[in-house]
Amino acid sequence: MFPPLTAFYNAISQDARIGAVHISVYMALLQLWNLNGGKNPFFVDRDNVMKIAKINSRHTYNRCMTNLHEFGYIVYKPALNGAISSKVNLNYCEME
Repeated sequence: MFPPLTAFYNAISQDARIGAVHISVYMALLQLWNLNGGKNPFFVDRDNVMKIAKINSRHTYNRCMTNLHEFGYIVYKPALNGAISSKVNLNYCEME
């Protein structure tokens, strides 16, 4: 059992705003969070998240990250410079 995954799927089950691309981006973030030892915050590189999530458009990435932040699934602090990693917190605990 992986509680953060279960909590996310429980939360989105009633959220019509979440689509397949949001799920793909969140799963990429969850993988990176897991590789970071399950610690918040963690830093992400846009190109790496896009590669893991299997998306090719920066617009799609930015929209999904902004949506996930606005909808309360993550706290997203984008880097102002593309050469610097952005900071992310997963809010999975609040979804349980």
